Amino acid sequence: MHKLYKAFLLILIFAISCTPTPKDAVKVEQEVPMYPDYQGVTVPVNIAPLNFLLREDCQAAWAEISYGEQKLVAKSRGNELKFNLKDWKRLLQSASGDSLKVTVAAKVKGQWQEYLPFEIYVSPDSIDPYLTYRLIEPDYEVFSRLQIKERCVEDFTERTICDYNEVGNRCMNCHTYGKNRHDLSFLYVRGEGGGFILNKDGKLRKLSMKTEDMVSGSVYAQFSPDGNWVVFSTNVIIPAFHAKPSKRLEVFDSKSNVYVANLQTNEIMRSSLLVDSTKLSTFPTFSPDGKSIYFCMAQGPADPRTLDSLQYSLCRVSFDQSTGSIGNKIDTIVEARAGEKRSVSHPRISPNGKWLLYAVANYGTFPIWHPEADQQMIDLETGEINTLDIVNSEKSDTYHSWSSSGRWFVFASKRDDGLYGKPYFCHIDADGTASKPFVLPQKEPGFYDNNLKSFNTPELGTGPVPFSPADIAAILSTQSESMQ
Repeated sequence: MHKLYKAFLLILIFAISCTPTPKDAVKVEQEVPMYPDYQGVTVPVNIAPLNFLLREDCQAAWAEISYGEQKLVAKSRGNELKFNLKDWKRLLQSASGDSLKVTVAAKVKGQWQEYLPFEIYVSPDSIDPYLTYRLIEPDYEVFSRLQIKERCVEDFTERTICDYNEVGNRCMNCHTYGKNRHDLSFLYVRGEGGGFILNKDGKLRKLSMKTEDMVSGSVYAQFSPDGNWVVFSTNVIIPAFHAKPSKRLEVFDSKSNVYVANLQTNEIMRSSLLVDSTKLSTFPTFSPDGKSIYFCMAQGPADPRTLDSLQYSLCRVSFDQSTGSIGNKIDTIVEARAGEKRSVSHPRISPNGKWLLYAVANYGTFPIWHPEADQQMIDLETGEINTLDIVNSEKSDTYHSWSSSGRWFVFASKRDDGLYGKPYFCHIDADGTASKPFVLPQKEPGFYDNNLKSFNTPELGTGPVPFSPADIAAILSTQSESMQ
């Protein structure tokens, strides 16, 4: 036993001596060549460790995150740096409401060099702990092997909640929460035997959200605040290829209308203002008080030859939750303007009803294929538009959703390569000031370099959803509840 102890001690000493530690490091006037870029970001106090790698040809890497006398160190004999989960959480709790100092060094050509230090602000505003997203290849020909995942953002736990193996490799729409509730959500599985899969109070239902007078089944939908209504659009979506090599694909609606469904009576409400063959209405969402429906509208029908002039305005119509009646007047909140980047899509309202976040592009209603697509936010009390310059990139920034507190939103950005969408988080102060966004942390720093899927329509939830892929498969085998 004594010999074994000595052998173990020698191995431990050898391992420690081989652990890379900066020695006689030369300070360089250079920002850390890190990926993902976490320099100067604001993070929630409950976020998972911000593991990263160095875009540097180095033999070793070292990082120290400090707050007062507390220090957290990561070391590597390569270019990847990972932090201990328990120590990370302890440090963030201590630094809540204050900033962490980060120092990074790398051994390059046998010499340690220390980069410019930076800070990470730790917001006391927690973020909803769960994130759902659809994983999809970023191509434009066919869909295949789709999955909807649920990730705990407080650690690196991920599980599948809908899987192509369980649904016959059919197309599935993204998962959407009602008020960020894990017990109120839906997804849509298309094709024969598919339907609108409603998760309410821990029970699944399959609804047929299509009647004979509709151009399609539901496409984009949102819950009312009480969870008893769903406002949804029906869209005939057309893909078209560009002749110019600088653009790949255009996707547009040839027809689109908006309806409201009563989930208690299976009754569908209609209005001639929202179902009009001369108009294109889409992306509907309820206001947090349930008294209004916001949506996007353009003059139709769409002409493929003049798509670059097809622009959508942000509009609003009143709604009565007690009767299901839709108002008789449409108000325009953000008007589309020819020659300006003013085509609006994906309106989502903060829980307090003050801020409305939307995507804006030069034209059309499918901004994921528009590199110029940006996030904007309007103050619904004053009408002032915030262009969110610190949030946007030179690539597509769209598909956003709010946290339950209204202090965070998540969106899909293609800022890295213009092809793969990744979920980025952004903090919003009480006055509407946005922080520099940061990408969803991954356990392996090189994850995004090796990942070949786009994260589509990320949504934040307060808890894990109460169903599995097998549950989705089981409900799909049942008869759909018809709507009228």
